[in-house]
Amino acid sequence: MSQSINNTFSKTGKLIFGILLVVLCFLGIIAFTSNSEESKGELNVKEMIFSHIGDAYNWHITTIGKQHISIPLPCIVIGQNGLDIFCSSKLGHEGHYTEYKGYTIAEEGSNAGKIVEVSTGERPIDISITKNVVSLLISCALLLIIFLSIAKKYKKNGFCKPTGLQAILEPLIVSLHDDIIKPSIGKNYKKFTWYLLTVFFFIFINNLLGIIPIFPGGANLTGNIAITFVLAALTFLLTNLFGTKGYWKEIFNPDVPIGLKCPLPIMQFIEFLGIFTKPIALCIRLFANMFAGHVMVLVLIGLIFVFSQLNVIAGLGFSFVSVLLVVFMSLLECLVCFIQAYVFMTLSALFIGMAQVEEEHE
Repeated sequence: MSQSINNTFSKTGKLIFGILLVVLCFLGIIAFTSNSEESKGELNVKEMIFSHIGDAYNWHITTIGKQHISIPLPCIVIGQNGLDIFCSSKLGHEGHYTEYKGYTIAEEGSNAGKIVEVSTGERPIDISITKNVVSLLISCALLLIIFLSIAKKYKKNGFCKPTGLQAILEPLIVSLHDDIIKPSIGKNYKKFTWYLLTVFFFIFINNLLGIIPIFPGGANLTGNIAITFVLAALTFLLTNLFGTKGYWKEIFNPDVPIGLKCPLPIMQFIEFLGIFTKPIALCIRLFANMFAGHVMVLVLIGLIFVFSQLNVIAGLGFSFVSVLLVVFMSLLECLVCFIQAYVFMTLSALFIGMAQVEEEHE
């Protein structure tokens, strides 16, 4: 019975992989053909990549011919006119930005892609609902829907056999709780379990949404250093606000030879510096891995256009190779999505656990 089920899953996986490969090949050839028809201009691969992975004031869906199909988002700025709220479609679209109420979107310079005042070129106070903000709201809504529905099942059925999504997530949650959180933190683990599980599933869901090429996916939220900085800052605050006396004693009076503490506080400085290097490592690790993954996929797609400008045969030939590599990278990214969430949660648990040490008594 189990063997037949495995064979069914194997056949299904091969079918899905084949369909995905054919679709991507088809899209690659269409992209190549449409690009080769535009012989007047050359594609700027760098601009294409950063426009896709960067934040935006609208959510671009697709382009049919010269018609851009996108979801406009609300722009909220406080500047030369006081508080202004308007739709991002009033400012045009990429490559054809217009002026509205004295504002426009800068196309070059340090403020490229951001709303600026036309008269001064300076940025107003910008609290707009951008693509990343919408993606953040979508992921939070998904988290609430998933886990509130599971909590409702537990409340209704008690400890009965889990079903559906509950059956999928329960072993994962139990494994993270029993194998990572409890051993890493110790007896005070309950105080931090809520945060560690939340941050794991938040990163995991946003990583998965980031590799889905169509709405509501496609936003590079965890590849945005502002998001990873906030997550790392939360770990930093929990680590140090709930640190024990033994933890602070190890920082300001470490158990090392006196020559390393006096007259120059060498070890104290190193230990104090470590308070900040740990969350910085968390921030950079998640950002760099997710950012690099998106860039690699976009570079492979961009090479189709580059080769198409050189030669028709080379463009068609490399489009197939590029699509194969994109499929491989996308499958690898699915694994990376889980690994990066797991690593962030594990390191956060270790850092918090290191701050829960008890002062030794002779």
